[in-house]
Amino acid sequence: MPLQQRRRGIRAVGAGAALVGLLAGCSGAGGASSSGGGETLNVLMVNNPQMVELQKLTADNFTKETGIKVNFSVLPENDVRDKISQDFANQAGQYDVATISNFEVPFFAKNGWLHALDEYTEQDKDFDQADILPPLSDSLTAADGKLYGQPFYGESSFLMYRKDVFAAKNLTMPDKPTWQEVADLAAKVDGAEKGMRGICLRGLPGWGEVIAPLTTVVNTMGGTWFNEDWEAQLTSPEFKKATKFYVDLVREHGEAGAPQAGYAECLNNMTQGHSAMWYDATAGAGSLEAKDSPVKGKMGYVPAPVDKTDSSGWLYTWAWGMQKASKKTDSAWKFISWASSKEYEELVGEKIGWSSVPAGKRASTYANADYLKEAGAFAEVTKEAIASANPKDPGTQPRPAAGIQFVGIPDFTDLGTKVSQEISAAIAGKKSVDEALKISQALAEKVGEKQR
Repeated sequence: MPLQQRRRGIRAVGAGAALVGLLAGCSGAGGASSSGGGETLNVLMVNNPQMVELQKLTADNFTKETGIKVNFSVLPENDVRDKISQDFANQAGQYDVATISNFEVPFFAKNGWLHALDEYTEQDKDFDQADILPPLSDSLTAADGKLYGQPFYGESSFLMYRKDVFAAKNLTMPDKPTWQEVADLAAKVDGAEKGMRGICLRGLPGWGEVIAPLTTVVNTMGGTWFNEDWEAQLTSPEFKKATKFYVDLVREHGEAGAPQAGYAECLNNMTQGHSAMWYDATAGAGSLEAKDSPVKGKMGYVPAPVDKTDSSGWLYTWAWGMQKASKKTDSAWKFISWASSKEYEELVGEKIGWSSVPAGKRASTYANADYLKEAGAFAEVTKEAIASANPKDPGTQPRPAAGIQFVGIPDFTDLGTKVSQEISAAIAGKKSVDEALKISQALAEKVGEKQR
């Protein structure tokens, strides 16, 4: 269905008697819900490339067709998380919609900070909720069984590598590599081209930076942050083995300036030919295969490396959450449903390029011939990685909270950040892994005690 026709459909639903009752039930903080056109929405979002493109396309498409203006506030990840938590926790209502993730949804919903979206998805048949990949819908569904977010894009993690460099060195990337195989290959391709290092891995402090890939290594090597009794396990043999492996690999064959390198820096390293491999988010592949990318067509993609588990990729989504205090619920849903729709993906494909589509959320994307023509190198690997991710059982032992690259509790924001500073210091050579984990263990023990 054309975008304009779909939007007419949504307006018709918004004017219907059924939605009048629906919106009355969904309006928050005692306020009346909105009726749509002519309003201005305040949207707070992270400054990732896909969101920046959304900002560029909104006025000429969404606003033009609905009459709803959108004021965007766009911030780096660490800053946007702080601002969202502050605004939603206080129910200040400054922002109607914000980018939240499957990390925040469980406790934001439990605290009553979000509108449930089930009634909207039931009314808006064109949105096609059944097309959303089940792992993402599940991750955005809270303990009460209600849906509290719609994914803008979804991702897992995988290994990206330079096929041309491997061919020149007569090396073969296994279809499902182990971490030891990756370490061996990193040693062989280190220096394959002038200024090229074997692999890029995040070393930048931040629970969403170095902790994300490191925790997947911990999981597959048999470790966990906490056992099922909330006893901290950061000095266990398995956690130590994984952390030492990660730190040694980065120090011996990783990127220059690794303690300051996060997702953005590794993406730049890979794009500029400074790394032969990169283990990170599947969302990075779209940028590597963009029209102006120097490495477009040179990349290969395989599942996240493993050790003791069959798979180890993470599951993450930047999704739209509607603040409970918002009084513009109808307009907010129109924006959310537009930004997460099939039609928006088609708009990006036509205007910017199909490899830049905010994918990883809809089954139909992976049956779209236009998308597969440009993203075929990584599309199926991405889809399988998302499907195989299991946040409730990602390792070799039971654990007390869901999460693959994080522990799904509010305290993890602070704990993960403090531990990440210790790990980054070990990567910088300022302390040993044992010293870093001893301090981290003490921090985690305090968090574990609070959870019991």
